[in-house]
Amino acid sequence: MKRKAVCPGSFDPITLGHLDIISRGAKNFDELHIVVLNNSSKKPAFSVEERMDLIRSVTKDLPNIKVDSYQGLLVDYAREVGANVIIRGLRAVSDFEYEMQITSMNRVLHNDLETFFIMTNNQYSFLSSSIVKEVARYGGDISELVPPEVEEALRQKYMVK
Repeated sequence: MKRKAVCPGSFDPITLGHLDIISRGAKNFDELHIVVLNNSSKKPAFSVEERMDLIRSVTKDLPNIKVDSYQGLLVDYAREVGANVIIRGLRAVSDFEYEMQITSMNRVLHNDLETFFIMTNNQYSFLSSSIVKEVARYGGDISELVPPEVEEALRQKYMVK
């Protein structure tokens, strides 16, 4: 039986912090589903399809990664693909309270679904997609924050040289 996990997020855009969590999670599961979710409280820079394409591009060397999107509850997606683990990244203690609430609700909805938290490497503890977009919008150097494909996509999105 394959060990399957789900790694959800908005990934708008995917950063090196996300890739840190994804690559470490991929080492521990036979199949890791990266699931792009639409966060209704955020205004995305990239469409769901664009985000999925960027994720596929930057994870092409990880053979056990599957990239998907989903509109419903994450627990329903996990059931559909046969995953019993959700992987979530933690940057700082401040992330924990929010993540604990989500994990608790997921446990109510699907008691057999576990959440594994992976602490990001310290070099990415400040990093968020929102910060990357803000810096990119004003032409700042994001080369140490995102893969080259994402840097180029942001340059084109914001028409920055």
